[in-house]
Amino acid sequence: MKEITSAEFEQEVLAGGKVALDFYSTECPPCEAVAPKFEGLAKLYGADIKFMKMFRQQNKPLAEKLGVRSSPTLLFFDNGVQSPVTLSGGIKRSDIIHQLDSMLTNERVEEIKKEIKPTVSEFDVLILGAGPGGLTAGLYLCQSKVNTVLIDIALPGGQVATTHEVSNYPGFIDPQPGYMLGHNMSEQTKLCGTIYKVAVDVSKIDLEKKEVVVDEFETIRAKKIIIATGTSPNLMGVPGEKEMKGKGISYCATCDAKYYGDKEVVVIGGGNSAVEEADFISRFASKITMVHQFDALTANKQAQDKLFANPKVSILYSHEPRSFVRDGEKIITEVENLKNKNITKLVSDGVFVFIGMKPNIDLFRDKLELDNWGYIKTDEDMLTSMPGIYAVGDVISKKYRQITTAVADGTIAAIAIAKEIN
Repeated sequence: MKEITSAEFEQEVLAGGKVALDFYSTECPPCEAVAPKFEGLAKLYGADIKFMKMFRQQNKPLAEKLGVRSSPTLLFFDNGVQSPVTLSGGIKRSDIIHQLDSMLTNERVEEIKKEIKPTVSEFDVLILGAGPGGLTAGLYLCQSKVNTVLIDIALPGGQVATTHEVSNYPGFIDPQPGYMLGHNMSEQTKLCGTIYKVAVDVSKIDLEKKEVVVDEFETIRAKKIIIATGTSPNLMGVPGEKEMKGKGISYCATCDAKYYGDKEVVVIGGGNSAVEEADFISRFASKITMVHQFDALTANKQAQDKLFANPKVSILYSHEPRSFVRDGEKIITEVENLKNKNITKLVSDGVFVFIGMKPNIDLFRDKLELDNWGYIKTDEDMLTSMPGIYAVGDVISKKYRQITTAVADGTIAAIAIAKEIN
């Protein structure tokens, strides 16, 4: 591993054979998450590929010339030719390996893979999920001197990190950007001492043995597990949705609204998320058509009043999507009037879907007692039906799912566990 500057780029990278180059920044959680993966892979692949790092802020002209617009960004070169593959943001170890393997012969890759030795780590508590519930549990546990590891397939923050604004979190007079609230929660827990393993691939979860395998080689064991895996957006299951997911159909306004400046979009849904995110999208889009299956919106009154006052937004009540079709750069959304069964075609530049969430429990669905909607049942200490397994946040069965209720769940589980372990 070697750190270089722009002045060394030509000699070290363009004339350097096979090279993996990491553009990083300071005060960058994704950069901190990818650093140990990059360094670990340098030990494995270092005899064949040179691993370089470059501080993006001090080498900005070169970064921009190479198309680097975020940190971290990994670029790959082979005899001076830059690969079209660029990795950025919450980079997984498996994604880096896939690109490194493509730069070598199959025979050499097999030799390197033989050098990978499985490892085992032991902790008191293992937290699955780094949203507000998991982060709060990690904070309370580390303050109780309980050896804790926090695992997430993404970066810390959960859905809060993709929420454009949080106006009802206690202690903040002004609305807070969601990503900053999530970032501050994460930094507080990290500084306390909780070990982070984020942007990893979770290969296996064994609740009976209380162990999790990440990145296919590291087994992490604990005395207790807290499940804080949260929820994911519901899909509509209509023709065209799967094909255009991420290619014109989005489930995250914070992530994608900025790409629809002065364009027309369709928003599906009528609850709090749909109404609040439609208002946010209107900062960019020129026109928004909301499609809602009921005769009235189900969002809170304050959010509705704000939306009704927005001249960019119109609402189709008692309608449901039936298909999505690509027409050049446009998307045609076919919607059915639920009262007279007439079909209308809405032409737009993009579609945002906010029709509720589902619990992320696929890897252990058959192991725990669930409610009728697939959420995990817990007792007052957040203990599930399995001894030593707790659950907190949006993944559990409860009436209200808010940041504050997730934080409360994490607090309760952590205190209960800390008392038992200590």
